[in-house]
Amino acid sequence: MSTAIVLLTRDLRVHDNPALHAAVTSADRVVPLFVVDDGIRRTTFNRPNRARFLAQALADLREALRRRGGDLVIRSGDVVAETARLADELDAAEVHVAADYSRYAQNRERRLHEALGRRPLRRHHSHVVVPPRELTPAGNDHFAVFSAYHRRWAATSIRAVLPAPDRIDLPDDLATGRLPEQSDICPGETSDDVVEGGETAARTRAKDWYDGPVADYGGEEDGHNDLATDGTSRLSSYLHFGCISAVELVQRADRRKSGVDAFLRQLAWRDFYHQVLAARPGIRDTDYRTRDDRWHDDEQALDAWKRGRTGYPLVDAGMRQLAEQGWMHNRARLVTASFLTKHLYLDWRVGAQHFFDLLADGDIANNSMNWQWVAGTGTDTRPHRVLNPTLQAKKYDANGAYARRWVPELETPDYPQPIVNHREAVAAFRAARGR
Repeated sequence: MSTAIVLLTRDLRVHDNPALHAAVTSADRVVPLFVVDDGIRRTTFNRPNRARFLAQALADLREALRRRGGDLVIRSGDVVAETARLADELDAAEVHVAADYSRYAQNRERRLHEALGRRPLRRHHSHVVVPPRELTPAGNDHFAVFSAYHRRWAATSIRAVLPAPDRIDLPDDLATGRLPEQSDICPGETSDDVVEGGETAARTRAKDWYDGPVADYGGEEDGHNDLATDGTSRLSSYLHFGCISAVELVQRADRRKSGVDAFLRQLAWRDFYHQVLAARPGIRDTDYRTRDDRWHDDEQALDAWKRGRTGYPLVDAGMRQLAEQGWMHNRARLVTASFLTKHLYLDWRVGAQHFFDLLADGDIANNSMNWQWVAGTGTDTRPHRVLNPTLQAKKYDANGAYARRWVPELETPDYPQPIVNHREAVAAFRAARGR
């Protein structure tokens, strides 16, 4: 009887999982494997909010696999060594894995291919809608301008949604291992209101989203930018951990509904940044397009920004939402990032790391490239633009409900005065950039 291993990384689901589907189709026995990777646990990317979400997602996945006769096999250590060891132990015919695009993931895949020797490593694209390098402009290995990419992306045929397996058979007498808790992955306090992890929660949220709120997304009312109503899907954490498939979200979308095209455009942005990451894996900490910035070093200003005490209500509300929920509305992400990089003239990498410290959806491609877009070192065609936090508040939080929710002392003497003057700060930034 043939045995296949499915190394699960960021595809923690049974529905529309190409690696799991291929293994069940090709082998008699299938071993879904997750390795609590020491390599990731030692990095600054490993943080409590994501660890909590991950632990919940793994528990939910184990239950889904058990309902189908299988189980989730847990190991801990070096992901390559543990996978190769299990493959030898079971004399596995092949190993399946979802493609990933960070520098760490690309190195892991290369090492795994070498460690498996003659045993095939089957690679599947399950994290994005259109795989990197499938769409390329003439003379380059990736698109650097979103509008051109989006036109090609929207016209591209994508694969069909794959069904969840009816039955999964494990090898006999295989030790499955203990599910990790958050403290096993990354000990520490989490934000009070982090979203629940797992495929079950993801599918419920996606159904509820498509059944109603998506209709107000985009359009004349621009619902996804209204900070107080928060008319967003909140699916980003589930997409990051692969608790739901981006392909399924596209294929299940009813294009007749208002707001759907605007939502799918956000999935295209996600793919766009992943194809940049695949081609330039160093973008987490290296400028995509350098502006030769000589960033300031101001710990007091940085601390005020982190704590939501800048004296700019929209900035402070966003930073406090981040601390409370491990999430922040996208419009607030843009405004807070612009304030750090172009009012305080602090390095975007410092801000990106703070977001990584707290975001449950913290993703190297999306977080790093959005920060670079705002800082003007990424793919933005207007790299020196500055978002005025006061005007942004008037447009996207007109009655101040978002600011009052997160900054209750707003209209009291306890609220600080602005730590910088808008006009002076913008002038200083433009002078630093030689504008």
